[in-house]
Parts: sequence; C-alpha cells; structure tokens
Amino acid sequence: MKRLAFLCLGTMGYPMAGHLRRAGNPVTVYNRTRSRAQRWVAEFGGDLAESPAEAARDAEVVLICAGNDDDLRSVVEGAAGALAGMASGAVLVDHTSVSAQVTRELAAKAERRAVGYLDAPVSGGQAGAENGALTIMVGGDPATYAAVEPVLSVYARQIVRIGAVGCGQLAKSVNQICIAGLLQGLAEGLAFAQRAGLDGGRVIEAISQGAAQSWQMDNRAQTMLEGRFDFGFAVDWMRKDLAIALAEGGRVDAPLPVTELVDAFYAEVQAAGGGRLDTSSLITRLSPRDDASPER
Repeated sequence: MKRLAFLCLGTMGYPMAGHLRRAGNPVTVYNRTRSRAQRWVAEFGGDLAESPAEAARDAEVVLICAGNDDDLRSVVEGAAGALAGMASGAVLVDHTSVSAQVTRELAAKAERRAVGYLDAPVSGGQAGAENGALTIMVGGDPATYAAVEPVLSVYARQIVRIGAVGCGQLAKSVNQICIAGLLQGLAEGLAFAQRAGLDGGRVIEAISQGAAQSWQMDNRAQTMLEGRFDFGFAVDWMRKDLAIALAEGGRVDAPLPVTELVDAFYAEVQAAGGGRLDTSSLITRLSPRDDASPER
C-alpha cells in the first residue's frame, strides 16, 4: 500500500479513486466541486483536502484525471497546486488526455522539484473506469513506471509503457484517431442497413464475429440502432482529443485526412445540440430514424 492522493473526481476519476481505496490504500481526494468529493468520502472513506497542494502533501503518488490542458495546469501549478505540496521522491501520474507539449512542460517543472512524472492517459471509457478494466498508455522514466505500476494495475486491464515523457499522450492520440475512423465506418454501415430496409440487429449478428468486428461494434452498435446516446464518452471530449491529434499531426507532418473529416462531422453533431452525447452519435447525421437524433 502507498499513501495516495487523487485529484479531480469526474466521470473517470471518481471510480478510479474508488478502486484505489477499496484496495486498502490510504487515499486523500480533492475536487473543485467540494460536494462531489464529500460524496466520494462518504462512499469510500479516505480523506478530503481543500486544495491540490494539501491533498498531495503526504502522498507518495499523486494521480490526476482532469478535463483538458487548462484544468490540468490549474491543479498542478501555483501555490495551491499539487507540485507545491509534493515531497522530493514522490510521483505525479497524469491520466488526463492532454497535449504532449503541456506534458513535457509540467514534467520539467516536476523534475526541478525532484518529483517523478508519468503521463498515463486511459482508454476504456466510463465502463472501463467503473469495472477496473482500463487500458493505460504510459510515458516516463522506466524506474518511475515500475514503482507506480502496481498502483495503476488496481483499475487497469492493460498497462503499457510506450516511451519517454509525452509518449503516452501521443499513443492516446493514435487511439482516438483509430476510434474516430471506426465509429464513422460503423455509423455509415448501420445507416446503410437501415435505409436498405435490413434488420440492423441481424446484420450485426452476422458480421460481428468476422473481419468487421470491433469494440465499438460490440458495445455501441445496438444502442446506435436504438438511437440511444445519453452515456459514454462525450462528443465534446472527443473533439478536444482530436484537436490535440490534428495539431500534433501538423507538427510532425503526418496527414490525417479521415480524422479531419470525422472531426468536422462531430462539429455538426455539436451544432445540433449533441455535444454531451456519446461519440457513437455520429450516426445521427445519417440515420433515417426519427428517434436517432441529438434531441432525443
């Protein structure tokens, strides 16, 4: 067991921190909305801190799952930020999906304080966090990773160290690029089946064990056919991640034509009021069903 701090108890962070506490670790939490941290403590035990620095003060490992670059900076930097409270030799683990540039900047600041830093974005969505079955892509020093890996394994099904600091975030961009293309293909296929008068469920049954099979098909095809999108990974967050991937693609001269197109399609879903819908809502642009719409 290690003394842990978990900062930001959002859709992902709340259950992730809960797994750590259930595993017997002493956990101190911080969340910008205090009532949510109070609810977490009432459910899991542990301690509540009034600032990131206070939460991090006695922690051997500080874990963060914020929303974006600015959110991450707000809990890491400054007099009340996590780094201000962390002792030499402690490790900061960032599960937020952010740019590799911000990751490297914060890692450099951590190094100046003799604090270890791992960028460790996750994949698996809300269900993966709740079930302790996330995939984690890690960037950072091998020894630092080895010391923290048992902590991460509490809520992960697979953990892979990709390379140096920043490599975890780059791998997450690869993940999101692949998902975007898969979801658009699935949306087009299902919409085609609907317009052709096919029974979508039977089509999925027929093709889901062959070469077309994917996690998205297994977990989203039926809800896409039913026009249900009030769950899962939101379009707003996917667009944030795709913006990071597209910017990095421009920096390294990597063409991403399909990603650019799907990002534009997600912008249409947002404009129709679907920013908080699951990413599988891409089908709302194509489906003839009246109930498969962002307004549902």
